[in-house]
Amino acid sequence: MRRWLHRFNQSGLEGLEDLGGQGRKRRITEEQRSPIISLVKTVPPGRLRWEPVGELWAFDEAGPPEWTLDSLAAAARAEGIEVGRSQVRRILLAEGVRWRRTRSWTRSKDPDFVPKGHGSSASTPTHPTT
Repeated sequence: MRRWLHRFNQSGLEGLEDLGGQGRKRRITEEQRSPIISLVKTVPPGRLRWEPVGELWAFDEAGPPEWTLDSLAAAARAEGIEVGRSQVRRILLAEGVRWRRTRSWTRSKDPDFVPKGHGSSASTPTHPTT
């Protein structure tokens, strides 16, 4: 408050305008942010895929099967962008980008796979329908 009064006394109403340039500068540029955001849309190198002959394979078996903040930060660093896990999180949250996929526990490509059915035990009472 005191600063504002000081600026008003020195410069009048113009002294109360935004000075700009305040606060910490971004450590990475927009050109560096874009590849991080687009990286989430790519398939992780360690994710298993089905070959046409019916075998599983991955581009990089040692790579991450799912994107996490740590794996995204490591991939960005491999592309020459010095960024940390928390900074990747802030970038993705600001862009509204999901870096985790929704899990489906009954997903299977096995033709003999049968889902379990109801998740509750038979002793759990059912809710009456209204």
